[in-house]
Amino acid sequence: MDVRLLGQSDVLGGTLRDVSRQRERTRRTRLGRILAVAGPIAAYAWWRIAMGNPVQLGWPAFMSSPEFRQYLPGLLLVGVLALVLVVPMVAAGRSPHVQFRPSEIPVCFDDVVGLGVVKDEVIKTLNLFLAYRTFREEMGGNPRKAILFEGPPGTGKTYMAKAMAREAGVPFLFVSATAFQSMYYGATSRKLRSFFRQLRKVARREGGAIGFIEEIDAIAGARAGMRSNATGIDHAVGVERIDMREGIAGVVNELLVQLQSFDQPTVTMRMRGALIDFVNRFLADDRQLSKRVPPDPNILVIGATNRASDLDPALVRPGRFDRSLHFDLPSRSGRREIIDYYLTKKAHAAELDRDDRRDQLAAMTFAYSPVMIEHLFDEGLVWALRNGRDAMDWSDVQQAKLTEEIGLKQPVEYTEDEKRTIATHEAGHAVVAYLVGVGRKLEVLSIIKRRDALGLLAHSDSEERFTRTRTELIASIQISFGGMTAEELFFGESGTGPGGDLAMATKVAAQMVGTYGMANSLVSFEAMEAGPVAHGIVSKVLADEESRGAVERLLNQAKADVRALLDENRHLVVALRDALLEREELVGDEIVDVLEQARTAHAS
Repeated sequence: MDVRLLGQSDVLGGTLRDVSRQRERTRRTRLGRILAVAGPIAAYAWWRIAMGNPVQLGWPAFMSSPEFRQYLPGLLLVGVLALVLVVPMVAAGRSPHVQFRPSEIPVCFDDVVGLGVVKDEVIKTLNLFLAYRTFREEMGGNPRKAILFEGPPGTGKTYMAKAMAREAGVPFLFVSATAFQSMYYGATSRKLRSFFRQLRKVARREGGAIGFIEEIDAIAGARAGMRSNATGIDHAVGVERIDMREGIAGVVNELLVQLQSFDQPTVTMRMRGALIDFVNRFLADDRQLSKRVPPDPNILVIGATNRASDLDPALVRPGRFDRSLHFDLPSRSGRREIIDYYLTKKAHAAELDRDDRRDQLAAMTFAYSPVMIEHLFDEGLVWALRNGRDAMDWSDVQQAKLTEEIGLKQPVEYTEDEKRTIATHEAGHAVVAYLVGVGRKLEVLSIIKRRDALGLLAHSDSEERFTRTRTELIASIQISFGGMTAEELFFGESGTGPGGDLAMATKVAAQMVGTYGMANSLVSFEAMEAGPVAHGIVSKVLADEESRGAVERLLNQAKADVRALLDENRHLVVALRDALLEREELVGDEIVDVLEQARTAHAS
């Protein structure tokens, strides 16, 4: 394997044979040991054959004697009892890992997309792992022994670890942190020792090994303050709980030790060392025999967690987990890569091969993880199958997204007046978003009930944004007031529908006043979050009389502006309302087409 195949070109090029050289050296040593043991046995067997007295295989003679048969039931009973007593004790300390050979892992680096610089850093780490001997002996460096993958669920941490093992061509030892936990006192620490012992054994045999601990925070939580949690009675199950100091501090201590104990001698080396110690007792100081330094196995431990802040600080220092890589939700360009990757594997219509559709999908899936994007396409295939098609199209993806985010359609027989009110309400939102929502893309407008929503307007940024200006926040408040104001204009009063809209508008306005300094005050209520009584920012702002007045002024002004805007563009509201009453749901360009046609007709 050449370093450039992994996407890195540096001074380590040409040195990635360290692992394969160690594996070949181990293989030859293994064959030599087998030959040394089996050779004399084979020679003795051939000598017996040549002498006309070949070795006969069979049961020992004493097993056919009457005395042995008399005691056989008792011996079997003792054996069964021994197994019942010994096996659970032995199994309680065994490593719970599952080992995978590289050929058993279906994931490679080509399958890991949308991670950007994280993937590049992983590749560099893997190159150091593969060139560990050159990096240590020729360059004087200390190869990384452990790295931490942290980030939200579904962002590709386990996926990346598997790809690393596949590309490195070394065994992959997977274990869930909860599998180390045991009801027996001290068994968790024994399982940890057994796991690292197996990791060292496999690494020496194969030239390297990667150990992966899923959800490592389950056994590596911070130890501070744990002494107060002494033993107690768990009344839910009626048994005594194990001392939390062993369950937390003891396990973390064991993990800290194991992460720095990769150079432990093997059983053979310990036996040889004991023999050397015995001989040295009879030798002068200048004739003492020296012991061989234990080899440092090529091991890379990967810990994955969604809660890195809960880990014990001693774990994340250099020498334990040397590097922490944050797996964030993919950016828009990253989501586009993920969409391209998954669409090559899933049956879809030609429409989804268009660049504009895929760019729109990348925009629609803001804050989606790779797992969520794949699940979205799987749900799209389900909708296509329900409609009697063998490939999903754009409408299937839209329905899948609505179903996942809002819920299934729940057909409700509205009264004629209520249906008109809901259509007017949603049309008001859409018209305001169309007129004041700079950079907004209208996605779905519906009066079909889904979960608690009688209707909805789904819209997103045409370009991915991470910050908002005051104008944009005011626009979001105005969009929230669009439904309520449209009801008042067309029916003289509003109903209970705008309750959620008012809550959203109030929240944004409170943040403008108490967090962003956008209402003639630079006092930040966020600074109070660390206090002994930490309420939400909205309650803090509304509890202050002056700030509450600022929030009300923002909301009243936004509503007045929306009223004037909708009063001037009644024809747009009417056009969208009528389209909703006729079709119940408008998607994407259908919304804009109705508005453009209404504008053209009004202008003429």
